[in-house]
Amino acid sequence: MNRVPLQQQQSCGLWELKERLGTGGFGNVTRWQNKETEEQIAIKQCRQELSERNKERWCLEIQIIKRLDHVNVVAAREVPEGMQKLMVTNDLPLLAMEYCQGGDLRKYLNLLENCCGMREGSVLILLCDISSALTYLHKKRIIHRDLKPENIVLQQGEKRLIHKIIDLGYAKQLDQSSLCTSFVGTLQYLAPELIERQMYTVTVDYWSFGTLVFECITGFRPFLPSWQPVPWHNKVMLKGDNDIVVYENLTREVHFSKHLPQPNNLNSLLSLKLERWLQLMLKWSPQERGKDPGATPSDCFSQLEVILQLKLVHVLNMMSAKILSYSVSDDETVADLQLRIEKDTEIPVADQELLLEAGLALEPQALAMQCAIDYSQIDGRRTDLPLVFLFVRSTCSYEPQFAPRTLPENISYVQSDPKIVLAYRPLRRTCGQAWHTIRSLKEDWQRLQQGQKAAIMSLLRHNSSLSKQKNDMVSMYQRLMAKLDFFTTSLHIDMDKYQEQTSTGIVYEKFLGMWRSMEQTAVTCSQARVSELEEEMMQLQPDIVDVQRQPWRSGEALDTLEGKAMELFRKLREKPRDQRCSGDSQEVVRLVVQAVHFYERKLRDFYTHLSKTALCRQRVMELLPKVEGVVQKMAESEQVLIRLQEKRQRELWNLLKVACSKVRSPVSGSSDVPPLLTPRPSLQQLDESLAEESRTFESRLQSLLHDTIQESETSMEVRRSCQLWLIAFFHELYVVTVF
Repeated sequence: MNRVPLQQQQSCGLWELKERLGTGGFGNVTRWQNKETEEQIAIKQCRQELSERNKERWCLEIQIIKRLDHVNVVAAREVPEGMQKLMVTNDLPLLAMEYCQGGDLRKYLNLLENCCGMREGSVLILLCDISSALTYLHKKRIIHRDLKPENIVLQQGEKRLIHKIIDLGYAKQLDQSSLCTSFVGTLQYLAPELIERQMYTVTVDYWSFGTLVFECITGFRPFLPSWQPVPWHNKVMLKGDNDIVVYENLTREVHFSKHLPQPNNLNSLLSLKLERWLQLMLKWSPQERGKDPGATPSDCFSQLEVILQLKLVHVLNMMSAKILSYSVSDDETVADLQLRIEKDTEIPVADQELLLEAGLALEPQALAMQCAIDYSQIDGRRTDLPLVFLFVRSTCSYEPQFAPRTLPENISYVQSDPKIVLAYRPLRRTCGQAWHTIRSLKEDWQRLQQGQKAAIMSLLRHNSSLSKQKNDMVSMYQRLMAKLDFFTTSLHIDMDKYQEQTSTGIVYEKFLGMWRSMEQTAVTCSQARVSELEEEMMQLQPDIVDVQRQPWRSGEALDTLEGKAMELFRKLREKPRDQRCSGDSQEVVRLVVQAVHFYERKLRDFYTHLSKTALCRQRVMELLPKVEGVVQKMAESEQVLIRLQEKRQRELWNLLKVACSKVRSPVSGSSDVPPLLTPRPSLQQLDESLAEESRTFESRLQSLLHDTIQESETSMEVRRSCQLWLIAFFHELYVVTVF
């Protein structure tokens, strides 16, 4: 419907006329808004000049819509009080409906961006909504009979667009025979039996729905849309049961095809399934239409429900720049998905790395459903849909695969002779395909950038882990060296003091050898490759910084070329009817050629940079286990030092035992217990007070030793207590003697 600006304001109580939405099949439609609640409704007013039969249809539409209750069928509203008298000049009632602010589907299809079909998500949402509405109507024994883009309106819901069927003026309630013979509806979407004025059933809505869906997918109607009814009927009736499109090419030859034509925005998996479904919906025979006896379920709406319930995961193979689409089940794991990827790409599962855009790797045991797209939760018009990026672990060399890009049929034709003159309609379609081709190249480039971002994010994540481990390694190394230094210093002091005390007769033959062995063992604990690994990591960091600069971000030329192609297409579409003439396509062909050449040239630079990123990542992954190994080795060395320290303490205790044995067995038969320690010559140079203090400790120690020996024969408990005191005093004496 065409919206008409208001000439003057008009009110009815709390309701205010906001705009005239246009003209429908039977009358005018206006939008009203409540001044207090801001609720909006659409008021449909029947034209006075309608025939008696159409007046009956008008009343029937009001009756039907008032008793329907479905989210995808426009809902009736109460006509505001006083509005009937204000607006109506005849005896026909007004129809008040909910207002859908998104306009009708025709308006959406006419957007430049939909010239070659709507986005995949938008198509699936449309299929879900309209199939649900038709199923509901048919269960209510109602045939719409005039299903077309103009009779579907869009309303923005909480999470996505909602499609609603309107204009039930031609709707027909089935009688007991379930057959009708009236000729109604818009010709382009009419089923053949309506054109032939034959009896029909609900399958006429199947044909209209299939035609509408085909147009939403491709941007044009499937069966010779510019032909007149009689030649159209004579030609289209020749199509096979599985043909879903009959079209004229640029040489005016008519072709029949079972496949969805390119370009469109569906992935390969969905395209194949919807082709088969459209083959059911567009069968010429009304008796066979919508049924597939060889399938389960056999009816078209049940089969469509199966398609709509598919959970699709899209995997971008970074080796080939191709997207692989998979339908996954609720319990399918990432490992299961990898087996399917291996079959399609010959990349072994062990060699696959699946990354999300944030650089997170998918765990094999996780569910693949986490990557599936749920169009009930997102806006289907979006282009930045989630992708999984496939990388190969074993390679750092990514090479662009320059397979010739498949161009749309019209572009391929005019490319051979850009000066060929085309009529306005095929020229407009050719310009639309040119713009769509350049836009697709730009989006392919953006997806590769997303994959590159995933690779860089993964690199940074692993490099962050490496940096943390490096810091742990350095910290542990410093701690180990401090412990080692303390141990070796203590050991040297022990050996020096031992040498000084040998004159007392307290000698343990293996003692000195054990200490020296400990020293040699301790030295091996310092042989970690910390400095070498630090140097390797320092050399790696500038390369990681370099790949983050992203010199491959040079898709601006594609943006410019796309903008030029879009402007050419827009100007051609907006030409007044009296100026729509034939022309050539030299300029748009030149833009397509430039875009393809630019894409292929930049692809080589892109893969060079991707290879650098992969090489940096490989170096990080090689360093990680090395650092882990060094950290593990240092942890083991730390344990070795602890054991050496314990052994050193045990040997000191053994030395004390030797001292104790000397106390029990006096040397040379003397009845006196010889002193355990003799004053060192160096004590003569010490302050007299320090020497006196040392002698006091010596006397205390000898007395304690004597008492301990006597009491050990009667009480082990007392002996252990004395040993503890002995160790304390020995340590105290040691400190005084050393310092």
